[in-house]
Amino acid sequence: MEGSIGIAIALTAGLLSFLSPCVLPLVPSYLSFVTGMNLGELQDRRDRAHVLTHSILFVSGFTLVFVLTGTLASFLGQFVRAYETWIARLGGVLIIVLGLHLLGVFRIGALMRERRVHLSDKPAGFLGTIAVGAAFGAGWTPCIGPVLGGILTLAATRETLWSGTWLLFVYSVGLAVPFLLASLALDRFLTTFGRFRGWIPWIERASGALLILLGLLLVSGSFTVLSGWLVRFTPDFIYERI
Repeated sequence: MEGSIGIAIALTAGLLSFLSPCVLPLVPSYLSFVTGMNLGELQDRRDRAHVLTHSILFVSGFTLVFVLTGTLASFLGQFVRAYETWIARLGGVLIIVLGLHLLGVFRIGALMRERRVHLSDKPAGFLGTIAVGAAFGAGWTPCIGPVLGGILTLAATRETLWSGTWLLFVYSVGLAVPFLLASLALDRFLTTFGRFRGWIPWIERASGALLILLGLLLVSGSFTVLSGWLVRFTPDFIYERI
């Protein structure tokens, strides 16, 4: 059950990362860049197979980077398993600090500097699209950094290497699925984005609140307690499948 809570948090974090100010407004630009098509062609849904193929390759690129990073965080965490309680507490404090940064309580200068990898020309072919996705995962802006850092910290506290790796895969899914949906219906995405634009700052604050909640659970040791409490309300047929 504890793993299920972590998965729910990772999936929500991925979705909030997509809705962040440094990702959502630039989705059309990235789609145009990786497909080589202009905005009009994308809105007319020309050559949808081409668009979907490159979109899948793009999200595969950043998923690979996130999963490898999560594996590394979980791997390093295994070496200090004897201090897992203190790792959880210190990691919780770090996550709370990142959450306060996103809420705007204070700003951390190192997280305010631009981290994106700028590519003037996309490398040719399918491998080039994967490379662009990997560049996105390796060096995106501070908006996604605190949330990703929180999930990586959670991965480092997991009991097994696999569970930490899985968390980052789920986080990537939360970021990738809406991107793929936008690639298939960019006209609807642009219409929805126009209505949603005013809510973007609140999404950043929601990300900060999620991180603070996660940090408090880790610092207080309530993550496991919460899992045990929720088990009592979980139907047996669901619990047997977890």
